[in-house]
Amino acid sequence: MSDLATGERSDREDPEETPPGLADKASPKRRRPFWVELPMLAGIALVLAFLIKTFLLQAFLIPSGSMQNTLQVDDRVLVDKLTPWFGSEPDRGEVVVFRDPGDWLAGQPVKQPTTAQKALGFVGLMPAAGEKHLIKRVIGVAGDTVECAGEGPLKVNGKPLTEPYVFAGNTACSTDPGGRFKVTVPAGSLWVMGDHRQASQDSRYHQDDSRGGMVPVTDVVGRAVVVAWPIPHWSTLPVPDTFDQPGLAH
Repeated sequence: MSDLATGERSDREDPEETPPGLADKASPKRRRPFWVELPMLAGIALVLAFLIKTFLLQAFLIPSGSMQNTLQVDDRVLVDKLTPWFGSEPDRGEVVVFRDPGDWLAGQPVKQPTTAQKALGFVGLMPAAGEKHLIKRVIGVAGDTVECAGEGPLKVNGKPLTEPYVFAGNTACSTDPGGRFKVTVPAGSLWVMGDHRQASQDSRYHQDDSRGGMVPVTDVVGRAVVVAWPIPHWSTLPVPDTFDQPGLAH
């Protein structure tokens, strides 16, 4: 006789019944509406952009012609900020961005950024605007003797440099008082010059400041590695072969 016939309760589950809680587990989770997820995604993107700007790459706007024709006015360059974290220091021939070491930009007009530009510049989504940064080529590092006489050539540790990057029609050295010099770069410093030699207020013209025109390595933001914008100007910024010549390093 069956269990039901005797009135006893069956221990077997009714196949048509669903155990408590199983329905909740079986049903798919409801997705958040896109308008709820959008702020979260935007926040994550901003954090990632900020981290990239802080530790990896940052865009900078070229405001003047002091580095022509290597860099043009309004070019955007990407600056490598990662390698200095591993102890790498700027070397001869590199194009570097650095903070103003001693009012080099005094009297120079600075375009004030809009609120949107400040916000985007803060996270590195557009070139930094309104900041006191300069971009030049490293000519001498600690211990180097750099000198110019007459129209050149420029010499480092007694070796004349062949400089194809110097602006067409310019001479490597200038005949004005600031353009004639012989300096030895102290420890922790750099001697920098623009490629547009007759239109660059670089180390040569700040020899009367407290650092003698030198740029502290600690003021260097990073090395410019790529011209990223505008597209027709896209190019890498390698170290010229002239800085690899034998005997240049002391």
